[in-house]
Amino acid sequence: MQQPFRFHLKGQTLWLSAERCLFWEEDRSLIVSDIHFGKSGHFRKAGIGIPQTIFKEDLQRLIAQVQFFKPEKLVVVGDFFHSKMNNEIKLFEKWRNDLAALPIHLVKGNHDILHNDWYAAHAITVHEEQLHTGPFTFMHELPAATTNEQYVFTGHVHPGIRIGGLGKQSLQFPCFYFAGQHAVLPAFGRFTGLYPVRPKKNEKVFAIAEKQVLELQ
Repeated sequence: MQQPFRFHLKGQTLWLSAERCLFWEEDRSLIVSDIHFGKSGHFRKAGIGIPQTIFKEDLQRLIAQVQFFKPEKLVVVGDFFHSKMNNEIKLFEKWRNDLAALPIHLVKGNHDILHNDWYAAHAITVHEEQLHTGPFTFMHELPAATTNEQYVFTGHVHPGIRIGGLGKQSLQFPCFYFAGQHAVLPAFGRFTGLYPVRPKKNEKVFAIAEKQVLELQ
């Protein structure tokens, strides 16, 4: 994999990975959002022929990031799973058993509708609304108004940035978006859409393109 991009924020070191996640060095935490495990299986149950390879590739990518960064915990900023129980979640259970020593913290998103007993049975610590750690707060969706003094990491919208080229051509890529008091993480799951962000002056955007993290000026 490509070397992750080092980014300093609030006195902390964040490593932005082209695999749509980040590693918080000081906290030894791997941070991901919007994995949507089980989404392709959910569509297949509805009669839409989405191949299971999408889920397997996402799971392998997550395993690879855990092996590379060797985190002491995994933090999921919402939408770990897409819907109700299906065969793909059963495959996740096997992976969880293989890496049972890795603590997992889930800040619940709007798609995380599995029963809390299931999370407890698989050693996943659930945070119903937000998780505070050091200078950061993690929540799935940024509220319309917040007085939180900590810097907030969110997901939910699957941010993308459009980059123009010659001949009025342009392409849209997933991105990390850092505003003044909050950041929006890219969707880890590849079976997701993109919502275009429009950064303001002094905001930071890092596009994920060609297996690289690119800082946009």
